[in-house]
Amino acid sequence: MKNSKTSKNISLTNAQQLPDAKKHQQISFIKSGIRIIGYACIPFSIFWATTFLILSEVVGIIEELV
Repeated sequence: MKNSKTSKNISLTNAQQLPDAKKHQQISFIKSGIRIIGYACIPFSIFWATTFLILSEVVGIIEELV
């Protein structure tokens, strides 16, 4: 009985990939930096502010996939 549980746990571990915490954190910092740049651009150029804020959302989606 114990062997079947062990093999089942190994199978689940191989099937599921755990997220990479370090990559997730790095991408999160990049996303935050892009977002700060976007908000800083608001008084100067709505076009660039919007571009950076949309880019930060795309990076956020990538962050969740890591």
